[in-house]
Amino acid sequence: MAEAGFGGARILIVDDQQANVRLLERVLESAGYTQVFGTTDSREAVPLALQCRPDLILLDLSMPHMDGFEVMRQLGQHLSPDEYLPILVLTADITSEAKQQALSIGAKDFLTKPFEITEVLLRIRNLLHARFLHVALQGQNQVLDQKVRERTRQLEKAHLEILERLALAAEYRDDCTGRHTQRVGRLSALLAGALGLAEEEVVLFRRAAPLHDVGKIGIPDLILLKPGRLTPEEFAVMKTHTTIGARILSGGSFPLLKLAEEIALRHHERWDGSGYPGGLAGEAIPLSGRILAVADSFDALTHERPYKQAWPVEEAMAEVASQSGRQFDPRVVAAFLAFPPHVLHAGLE
Repeated sequence: MAEAGFGGARILIVDDQQANVRLLERVLESAGYTQVFGTTDSREAVPLALQCRPDLILLDLSMPHMDGFEVMRQLGQHLSPDEYLPILVLTADITSEAKQQALSIGAKDFLTKPFEITEVLLRIRNLLHARFLHVALQGQNQVLDQKVRERTRQLEKAHLEILERLALAAEYRDDCTGRHTQRVGRLSALLAGALGLAEEEVVLFRRAAPLHDVGKIGIPDLILLKPGRLTPEEFAVMKTHTTIGARILSGGSFPLLKLAEEIALRHHERWDGSGYPGGLAGEAIPLSGRILAVADSFDALTHERPYKQAWPVEEAMAEVASQSGRQFDPRVVAAFLAFPPHVLHAGLE
């Protein structure tokens, strides 16, 4: 009798002798197996296997048109590496060469004809036991993989939330709304996309750009919130927010943190080499810094600060254009100016 739980196993019989197929069908049905399929044309074996997805194949070797060895070879081309499909070879070929070849190609067991009914049923039970253990293990692995993926998503979400709050903590020093970071993030992502960066890189820009001024946490309020122009000494202190921010974000292993560190350090570099922290000019400045330079400056121009009034969008755009090749990368400026004004207006909200 079929072992409990095995009765519904799908079993495919491939033998060119109709009498052999019928005998095995009767034996299996008597033993309680309810899903038994058979064919005497070996050319139908692979299509039938792909259609009915058997849990076990009983396969003859010596058949016209296509022998059992070729059936196993073709079937193997359709099986994934982690799929376990047991094949029990039933053949009149008693040579050791046939047995070795069959087992090397994909057979899991081998019996010679004539065979004992009881032995066949025992071999079938053992192979099905291994098959369903494998299926159960795969199911458990999938559940574990799903749990790992879900936990990874939760951790990534937590990391993003922490970084967003870090950006807001810095921004609340001189912008109680915290919206400057959001606007710069959106515009930086738009520029990254316009410059042809891949979608995943655009997403990284959207998330990393708001951290560009995180170093302001380390700038004294008397300097950060001063309503007038800074003295040279005060400006020297203000400039350190780039290196402070880079130190805060340094050492991260995730692409998002690495990009955020780069942005924090280089978003005040200038195309002509006169920016800070300095030492870089032109394309030696990371693209992230060149993009942020435009996005950050435009947003600063179009919003009120302690030391200035907000500029109209059109005037701010003209100022960005005038700094192409001096403060800003001409290619980034061209991408920026290609946006219709209404897009930039919307980004200010």
